[in-house]
Formats: sequence, C-alpha cells, structure tokens
Amino acid sequence: MIKKRSVNILGHQTSISMEEEFWSALKMIADKQDISINKLIANIDDAREGYNLSSAVRVYILRKLQEQTAL
Repeated sequence: MIKKRSVNILGHQTSISMEEEFWSALKMIADKQDISINKLIANIDDAREGYNLSSAVRVYILRKLQEQTAL
C-alpha cells in the first residue's frame, strides 16, 4: 500500500508517496546512521540526479541493500 507522508527538507515542506516497505527501510537506514528521516531525505535530495524525489529515495534504498549484500 502506498503511503503519502509530509517531510521537511531544509525548511521546505513537501510530500513523498512510497510503499510502506520503503518507509520502513528508510527508517532503518536513518536509525543506523543516527539521523532523522527528514535529514536522510534531505541528503538524498541533495545528491539526486534526474529522478523525482520518491524515485530517488527508492533507488537510494536499493543501492544501500546492494552494498550490504555485495560479496
């Protein structure tokens, strides 16, 4: 199920729609990095290239998973 959530990116309010599984994964990554979800999304937003923000977050999560499972 898609969940739409409001986030604050460096003082700018926006919303992101993603599946609940991605929100859970994003929270786990933020907790592991000891930062807030808003800060992590701001970091992803700052580094994104050519993706909308929801897609950029999904790609970021995928890449983190790939890093963890790389041999």
